[in-house]
Amino acid sequence: MLLLEAQAGGAASIFASPIFMIILMFVIMYFFMIRPQRKQQKAIEAFRNSLSAGQQVVTSGGVYGTVKEINNNIVVLEIAPSVKIKIDKSSVYADMSSTAPKQ
Repeated sequence: MLLLEAQAGGAASIFASPIFMIILMFVIMYFFMIRPQRKQQKAIEAFRNSLSAGQQVVTSGGVYGTVKEINNNIVVLEIAPSVKIKIDKSSVYADMSSTAPKQ
């Protein structure tokens, strides 16, 4: 009888130990913070790799424009008629083709 109580008490103390609580906290943080952020980063990277001329995009700085050319990591955006700027491909954040107002 005494042996069974000792085993049961030992199992309960594993779940109440501070090390278990820290590990549990990291597991919860991974599933609620790190994993969704990685999914979002992969989606943005896939979008950047699928960029094509004619797409309307917004940059991380909030500049709206239409993609005119893509050369390696440089994207040429037309932000107004006859006004083109060169930006880094990693600055392109979102596709605005479906939500941009028609001009």
